[in-house]
Amino acid sequence: MAQQQSDYYRLETYELPKGVNFEASGLAVTDKGQLAVALRKGEVWIEGKDGFQLFASGLHEILGLAWHDGALYATQRAEVTKLRDTDGDGKADEYLTASTGWGVSGAYHEYAYGPVFDAEGNAYTSLNCSMGKAWKGAGDEEKHPLWRGWVVRMTPQGTLEPWSAGFRSPCGIGQDADGEIFVTDQQGNWMPTTPLFHIRKGAYFSHADSIPDAMRPESPVKIAAKQPDGTLTVAEAMKTVQGYCPPAVWLPYVKMGQSGTGITCDKSGGKFGPFEKQLFLGEFVLSGVNRVFLEEVGGEYQGACFPFVDGLQCAALALTMLPDGSLVVGESNRGWNSKGNRPFGLQKYVWTKKTPLDVQKLELTKTGFRFTFTLPVDKASVGQISGQSYTYPFQSKYGGEELDAKPLQIGDSKLSDDGLMLEVTITNLREGYVHEFELPQLKAKDGTSLWHRMAFYTLNRLRE
Repeated sequence: MAQQQSDYYRLETYELPKGVNFEASGLAVTDKGQLAVALRKGEVWIEGKDGFQLFASGLHEILGLAWHDGALYATQRAEVTKLRDTDGDGKADEYLTASTGWGVSGAYHEYAYGPVFDAEGNAYTSLNCSMGKAWKGAGDEEKHPLWRGWVVRMTPQGTLEPWSAGFRSPCGIGQDADGEIFVTDQQGNWMPTTPLFHIRKGAYFSHADSIPDAMRPESPVKIAAKQPDGTLTVAEAMKTVQGYCPPAVWLPYVKMGQSGTGITCDKSGGKFGPFEKQLFLGEFVLSGVNRVFLEEVGGEYQGACFPFVDGLQCAALALTMLPDGSLVVGESNRGWNSKGNRPFGLQKYVWTKKTPLDVQKLELTKTGFRFTFTLPVDKASVGQISGQSYTYPFQSKYGGEELDAKPLQIGDSKLSDDGLMLEVTITNLREGYVHEFELPQLKAKDGTSLWHRMAFYTLNRLRE
């Protein structure tokens, strides 16, 4: 019998304040374990014993929230604001600018996301490139708003530093278990499908609107003033375009959703099931959450993405994990299309303590791939694996189709004696290509059916 999502992860809906459009666009957990929720229209609420209470208001389109060093930090359009309750009455009475200095022209699409903090207390904010008509009263910013399409870093000493560039709409920013920073972007110009980028100083991720600021003397990004458009594939651009860094993971269009959003890491110590230290990514259009396994190959990150859970009321926008290991999802469709029957909300996935049969991780080997499963697989159920590899266009045109697709030449497959690992030999591995797999309908030794049959590995570098 096929296994249902609810067998493994129960979806619960929060009771929300009446009369409030609870467009949950940022989530954080305080040092007391309380859930803090930022609303897109400029408020912050904190969950208490009597439900959610208003903590702060009057901000401008909050699209991110963090708890750091005894305070909440909300990212609004023009700044990151530090919020504190200094008199203990449950409401913020101190609003301080914690990070600012990027351009705002008044254009519709100039969103800002974050922040995330590293171990030294630096705050990172991701910024949309500017789209739409600017406001004529913006002065110089009307012509060129500074650092749009960048991730910027604010030091504890108050210095804003440009950090990495080439983003379109980097609406998800988060960290892995080691504190490395990752960003999701959204399909569109220069983004053929949703990518997951590993953020580091000087990295450039293809969106040409950030090139003018890369020419500034303080820019750590070193690229050419003009790049090819529509004449190369991503695989070719990796070899020939100065400074171009590919995503750690591509999430193939429709197969893995249409618009990636928030990021969180499972650091629950096993309270959320068998995927500890993996990343979970929100999906806007299909109203769910996807899963990502990462590994380092040749000193850089790459890895695999897998379907995970769906069924939300509407678009997933922000993610966080509570101390009990449940995964909270902030929801708002912001007037765009998404699956579901509500325009906003707040829900959480709770592990039922029943372990699914699924691919726990997918690793590259020198000769192919190693699938590791969450439960021992029955050898009699191991049939033919099928798959293909493909890359994407490097272009300013909106989106991009799968290019140069070829079937995977799959040789031997060998299941380990304990049933937990399947080694697969592939003779046509290709750098710069997504390797897509469809697994047979495997069964665990206890009869449990395979939960998800699809897996997608972004191979940027071969193992030497």
